[in-house]
Amino acid sequence: MSEYSIGDLSVRSGVKVPTIRYYEQIGLIAAPVRTEGNQRRYGAAELDRLRFIAHARDMGFPMESLKSMLSLAARKDAPCASVDAIVEQHLTEVDTRIAQLTRLRSELAGMLSDSHHGTVGQCRIVEVLSDHDHCNSEH
Repeated sequence: MSEYSIGDLSVRSGVKVPTIRYYEQIGLIAAPVRTEGNQRRYGAAELDRLRFIAHARDMGFPMESLKSMLSLAARKDAPCASVDAIVEQHLTEVDTRIAQLTRLRSELAGMLSDSHHGTVGQCRIVEVLSDHDHCNSEH
């Protein structure tokens, strides 16, 4: 069986040591066994779980969704519909953010195209930013 120190686990998972400790505190990963010298020792299961957590966080899953998925993942014979629902909800949230960012991008591009690059006193960008009532975006 492989055993990893917290530093080794950090390197192998790409998760920083303070984050690993935080995940232990909030119960995302179990507190590891300790050596006689009180050093944490992790196994392959903890490394796999930490990689799962890191990947889900990189994909933007909120902590509550992550906790739910971890709970469901522990029950291998449970139907996948609950995990599907979590991913579907996250996809909807991502689509909403993409739409908001697309509107924001359009507004910023419009501000630049309307700007004539004269003096600040004549700057259309400063004028637009000063008048939020005429904003076309939800940012």
